Amino acid sequence: MPRTWPLAIGGALATAIAFGPARVGFGLFLPVFRDEFALSTSAAGLIASGAFAGFFLALLLTAWLVVTRGPRLAVSLGCFAAMAGMVVVAISQNAIMLALGTVLAATSAGFCWSPFNDAAERGVPLAQRERTLSIISTGTAAGIVGAGVLALAVAGLDNGWRTVWVVFSLAALATAAVNLYGLARLPRSATPTVPSGWLKSLVTRPGWPLLCIALSFGLTNGFYLSFAVDHLSQAGGLPGISTALSGPVLYMALGAGGVVGFLTADIKARIGLTALVRGIFVCSLLSLLLVGLLPTQWSALLVSAALQGACIMVLSAIFSFWSSHLHPNLPTIGFTATLTMFALGNIIGPALGGFAAGPLGLAGTFVANAAISLATVVFFPGKPRREALGDNTS
Repeated sequence: MPRTWPLAIGGALATAIAFGPARVGFGLFLPVFRDEFALSTSAAGLIASGAFAGFFLALLLTAWLVVTRGPRLAVSLGCFAAMAGMVVVAISQNAIMLALGTVLAATSAGFCWSPFNDAAERGVPLAQRERTLSIISTGTAAGIVGAGVLALAVAGLDNGWRTVWVVFSLAALATAAVNLYGLARLPRSATPTVPSGWLKSLVTRPGWPLLCIALSFGLTNGFYLSFAVDHLSQAGGLPGISTALSGPVLYMALGAGGVVGFLTADIKARIGLTALVRGIFVCSLLSLLLVGLLPTQWSALLVSAALQGACIMVLSAIFSFWSSHLHPNLPTIGFTATLTMFALGNIIGPALGGFAAGPLGLAGTFVANAAISLATVVFFPGKPRREALGDNTS
């Protein structure tokens, strides 16, 4: 029996928690954490990279869990990890507790996304699968907007940030309950065991372009999510509102821009994969330049955040359905390979950017990240070149 809507709703909630507050909450509240725990820019970069390292390690464990136990256990672990990590952040008394809670919560992003490729392969008809995966991926937008709204509501209140993290943890618990139901009684996978030569199949030439864009966006997006609010706050915030309100406004715009991810499958059908990928990296380039050079201008900041949100959601959907196309017999493992490259970029980007901000300043480091997106636009192969590599994704 098809389980399209239970999977789509449960998956959207899981990505909303894992890739919303669990993944971006540290960057959203970084100005508060700086004051509360006396964090330097380099220390903040290391904590952010540590969180993304937790995401990376959880991805590797998830691939094994899904193959051996199915998607339900991995998603449940992710929801409970998010809940526990958020509680630790809420009660943190020092930077070490903050770091531990941030890293634990961020592991949920590794547990809560790729299993839905396997779940969709089992429980969603082929004709509805690509759209379902796009809906699941775009759950992140709601999570980011929700985090921004809550941060806005408590801005300026003593210890208001702690209340928000408690609310985050309760939302993670509710999401666990929804997915324990939604992922129950899925049909057995047609490929319950991993075929021989599976590792080699993940790194063959047809998959190179996908892995490269995942690494590229991981580098720049990890830096953006970690330091955009901090850069805005150091520049004085948006005119007309307090500095404490500027970060939540940025994240609300980022989440709102991500709504375009719902249309990813339709856009690809109209313009093709090549134009879609190049166009979205142009958006990434503009997003980084605008926030880096014009952080205190309302129009520039809102456009930057909305473009970054669109990049996150559209590329999330692309990673999901492109990896499924390349690895139809290994839906979770193939997607995990793509997310692993993305996670490596997430680990490297904030740590390297945090140290580069010393000599370059945050503005200069944002411009340097924009150069990475520009290189991706220039060097991404067109369809004939990808077909020569053995990939016929259109």
